[in-house]
Amino acid sequence: MDQLVQTRAYTLPSSTMDDAWEMILGQLQSEMDKTSFETWVKPLKPVSYRDGVFTVGARNTYGRDWVEARLRSRVTHMLEGMLTAPVRLKFTVVNEFFHEEDGEPAPRKEKPSVQPSDDEPSKPVDREPRRERTQGEPSERKILLARAYGSERARVIQPERGLFLTLYFFEHWLPLVGHSALAVILAARSMCFWNPKTGELRNRVETDMAEIAAKANVSVRTVKDVLAGELVRKYFLRYTVRRMMTPNGVRTAGITLMVRMDDPLTPEDQDVLNLPEAERWYPAEFEDETEE
Repeated sequence: MDQLVQTRAYTLPSSTMDDAWEMILGQLQSEMDKTSFETWVKPLKPVSYRDGVFTVGARNTYGRDWVEARLRSRVTHMLEGMLTAPVRLKFTVVNEFFHEEDGEPAPRKEKPSVQPSDDEPSKPVDREPRRERTQGEPSERKILLARAYGSERARVIQPERGLFLTLYFFEHWLPLVGHSALAVILAARSMCFWNPKTGELRNRVETDMAEIAAKANVSVRTVKDVLAGELVRKYFLRYTVRRMMTPNGVRTAGITLMVRMDDPLTPEDQDVLNLPEAERWYPAEFEDETEE
């Protein structure tokens, strides 16, 4: 006998949805020029995530059309990676984001509404209300952090201090660059800082081959070979030699290292997915520089 099973619609909590969108903004900020990001992307706001549809609100139809034409594929790909599920991205115009301009009054904000795309029926904003905490009550996030990190063992290990490395790197990049390159890339990243959520990035460091070798537990010769590798230099690590004047002439004082903190697509996947990586993720001063 056939049995009917009724499934419950899945809705992502607004706090989790906001966190996911903050990570998207941080990544896009590192990929785009400042003017385009500030004008078109930064004003976007997450509206809802329900039944596989992630809805994002724009200020007006111009902003909606711009991001829909240029960023739909990229944002969808990142959301699917974060949410580990297929995602259909929907851009709408959300009235609450309009401001008073040209003498037109700003709309009421206590009851925001959503203006749908031309091919979508009107729907209310689907956002779960957040429960107000009483004074002195810790947030759920702080409680989870206390459980995970509030021990002597965790104090020593410091699990909150991690390096960004994806499973994609192990499955796709490691066979291309090798284990020595993996160790050197991780050692270089450990000397930098990157917060994907806020976009804060400090990936330029003054160092030398010996320090990198010690951190990666490889020889200095291996570090030099890795830094000279075509794929590593193109996608992960660049450096310039620092020199100083001494009574005996000019001597090498170390290197200035530029480190890419996120994992790019492999050349093969760029061709298959038609998603080319940036031609140059590093400043011009690191172009075609090698140690003599």
